[in-house]
Amino acid sequence: MAIDEIPLADARNRLSELVADVENTHARVTVTKHGHPAAVLISPDDLASLEETLDILSTPGALEEIREAEREIARGETFDESTIRADLARRARHADSA
Repeated sequence: MAIDEIPLADARNRLSELVADVENTHARVTVTKHGHPAAVLISPDDLASLEETLDILSTPGALEEIREAEREIARGETFDESTIRADLARRARHADSA
């Protein structure tokens, strides 16, 4: 369907269709009232993703940690799966013996 913007009266008449479209395609639909944006219909997954992003970005230092991690990846400072599994197993053994 791919509607970006729809007047409130039309949205009311097509709500089931709009919800299905948003749910299936992750499209965002802006509902207008008197020609001005009044609400936005988005999927629950998209809302959760936006809220998580806002939470991360509002955490002091989080953005710099993300940037540093990206620099480490660019420098090749990464770990393969076997290294991570071995480290986790070592930590589990250490925790069990403590």
